[in-house]
Amino acid sequence: MQINKETAKNVAECLLQIKAIELNRVQPFTWASGWKSPIYCDNRKTLSYPKVRTFIRQKYVETIQGEFGEVDVIAGVATGGIAQAALIAQEMELPLIYVRSSTKGHGLQNMVEGAVQAGQRVVVIEDLISTGMSSLRAVEALREKGCQVAGMVAIFSYGFETAANNFKKYSCPLHTLSDYTSMIDVAAAEGYINAEDINSLKSWRKDPANWNV
Repeated sequence: MQINKETAKNVAECLLQIKAIELNRVQPFTWASGWKSPIYCDNRKTLSYPKVRTFIRQKYVETIQGEFGEVDVIAGVATGGIAQAALIAQEMELPLIYVRSSTKGHGLQNMVEGAVQAGQRVVVIEDLISTGMSSLRAVEALREKGCQVAGMVAIFSYGFETAANNFKKYSCPLHTLSDYTSMIDVAAAEGYINAEDINSLKSWRKDPANWNV
């Protein structure tokens, strides 16, 4: 996965400034998986800051155009990717669809919502990548509809090796605007963290399931 270093730095700065990324190794966060973590990322916060929201939208668009060329449809992954996808689709004047985390429990029982046709070239939008499996379920749902999934773009990735392996297994190119390594570099340079924090953050990323404060 290629990443634009300047974009990665600027996006990381934005996420830290608006506290979309929070860092605390002394009082770690608890993820839904039960993992203890010195980092918590909530990219929905970017939507509340117009300048940040616009900057990130443009970086999404630049990435899509630079990496995938012409596409037919923008698809957001529920729930965090939907609003981002709507902004991108509007800017690019493209159709918007979204993919539920599971099939709808009534009516048509759709998993993919919106108008899409077999053969259309789709870019999938996420806000955050951890292991990647929930995102890749969306890719599979689109492929079952006959869509050609060009790839996925997200704001931020933790950079877990398991995620890289999962995207390779599903033959889905992934591009992120920023990543964990860029975030640590920016956080250290701007005084968000000290040397002990850096070591802890690097240790967590290597083995998050067994990380200790």
